[in-house]
Amino acid sequence: MRRKWYGGDTQLSIRMFIVMFLLTAVYLAFLWVLWEAGVGMVTLIFIAAIMAGVQYFMSDKLVLWSAGAHIVSPEQAPELHSMVERLAAMADLPKPQVAIMDTPMPNAFATGRSPSHSVVAVTTGLLNRLDANEIESVLAHELTHIKNRDVMVITIASFLSTVAFLVMRMFMFSGMGYGYGRRRDRDSGSAILLVYLAALVVWVVSYLLIRALSRYREYAADRGSAIITGAPSELASALIKISGVMQRIPERDLREAQGMNAFFIVPALTGASFIELFSTHPSLEHRLERLAKLEQQMQARGQ
Repeated sequence: MRRKWYGGDTQLSIRMFIVMFLLTAVYLAFLWVLWEAGVGMVTLIFIAAIMAGVQYFMSDKLVLWSAGAHIVSPEQAPELHSMVERLAAMADLPKPQVAIMDTPMPNAFATGRSPSHSVVAVTTGLLNRLDANEIESVLAHELTHIKNRDVMVITIASFLSTVAFLVMRMFMFSGMGYGYGRRRDRDSGSAILLVYLAALVVWVVSYLLIRALSRYREYAADRGSAIITGAPSELASALIKISGVMQRIPERDLREAQGMNAFFIVPALTGASFIELFSTHPSLEHRLERLAKLEQQMQARGQ
């Protein structure tokens, strides 16, 4: 049965809009600085576009390869496929491909450029440690990422951040001024320094804004999971279990998995705590608080 996608989180929507607005403003300012300095902007954007295109169109294959996950058929994982198929129908989505990552670390992720080209992956640790309802809540969270086209959103948001990073790299490896008009006068030197500083500022600011956007997308996916399953408490229970087990995973395994943090439902962290400002995910406490409020709202509405 298709689940009614009722209501909305106005505050969350406003915050995401503000972040996207600030990113746009930062990027437009950066393009203006490049233009005024006479930088070969077309070449930089062309290179970044190729990188973004590869990331966008091959994201599912690249992520699965880097995670060591493999696609499984309905015959290989019938219960998992049945869950995904039913939840996808409730979310009004085409059924994504299903993959399993062989690791004791309990986690899950979704990838793919669109709902019709997507993959939901879970770890063997998650399948072994969570009950059926909790697994469904995690799958519903990942399906919401697909429904919200979060891979596309983050790719677009990261585009000019990649350009800024390329500018800094070119300065580091080719030296101040190489490739930027090849003028040696004082004005040229000032323009070059301005471009470098602008690239540095844009990269740092966009780094923080993109992570803020990622955290808001996680909140939205938590909300989507609660609406699809009708049970926010199940996702809360799953998050608590995953986070608790994560603390007992060997540090070496956590370090190896940290490159996938942006995709995981709960990041793999080697420290006891971290600064949320620099994280792709909200803190567990904030997520649980929002889920508790959402459950109260759903109960009041007779969900």
